[in-house]
Amino acid sequence: MTVKSEKLMALSSAIETFVTDGCHLSIGGFTVNRNPMGAVYEIIRQGRKKIHLYAHSNGQGVDELVGAGCVEKIEIAYAGNGRFAPTCIRFKRAVQNRSILVEDYSNYQMTLRFQAGAMGIPFLPTRSSLGTDIINKWGFSKKIRQEDPRIPDEKLIVGENPFKGWTDTKALVFVPAINPDVTIIHVQQADEHGTARIQGLTMADVEQAKAAKHLIVTCEELVSSDEMKSKPDTNQIPHFCVDAVVHLPWGAYPTACYNNYDYDPIFFNDYKIFASDDTLYQNYLDKFIHGTKNHQEFLDLIGGKRLQNIKADPRTGYAINLDRK
Repeated sequence: MTVKSEKLMALSSAIETFVTDGCHLSIGGFTVNRNPMGAVYEIIRQGRKKIHLYAHSNGQGVDELVGAGCVEKIEIAYAGNGRFAPTCIRFKRAVQNRSILVEDYSNYQMTLRFQAGAMGIPFLPTRSSLGTDIINKWGFSKKIRQEDPRIPDEKLIVGENPFKGWTDTKALVFVPAINPDVTIIHVQQADEHGTARIQGLTMADVEQAKAAKHLIVTCEELVSSDEMKSKPDTNQIPHFCVDAVVHLPWGAYPTACYNNYDYDPIFFNDYKIFASDDTLYQNYLDKFIHGTKNHQEFLDLIGGKRLQNIKADPRTGYAINLDRK
């Protein structure tokens, strides 16, 4: 008799189990690419609050978690949806209203911080941000740092290169590791034990996944372990890193998932209007998120014709003839 893996879970159960109020959460994806949006919407439906959020250079996922009032603090390099929102709209408003606290790093620094967490070391050195205000401007005060043991005592430390006699580099920036309570990523393929495969650019997802205490993987396609073993060199996430596997087709929508579907420009143009007005945004949440029981109902509300228009061409991995305006 074949026993189903205990890691294979419904999305609602995975979020309920691992994402709690006040947890330190990391989400994968880059701007309008492979955000774990189905999981983001479920976090909003379940009403999670006071999340300490980490992201590399995310877009829609960050904006909706912030806009829905789920986030208290965030550490990030960039939050934007390309030309649709060069800076994410609800994120920007929350920063201006001081309803969230933000600590910003460079893109490279955020990758290094997740990498340090994945390696099990407290920091990594870099020259990134020397001579910039990233070093001088801190989002979390000394008091906040003292009150929360999960936040490093220092945003970063500029120190001397211990090998300065061997190289001309004099100063280095030491950035602290990130070890989230849970990371959520969306991938193209996974098996029920958690082995996962990302097609195309991996962004910082692999480092984020390996840095976390718990990892939720949502996937477009749930495949057999034999299939994953047939091309082991294309698998980036080993099964022992994963706590929950959720089969969730269109789980990155409205962002893109390479080889499966493109981003939806109609959605992003509409969202820009909703997000720019507090009342319209609340109406959006009430209709599309709180008004749907799960991700499938959300997709049904969008409509099959819209989804068909953004399906990826097998040759290029992107939608062809898509009006991206």
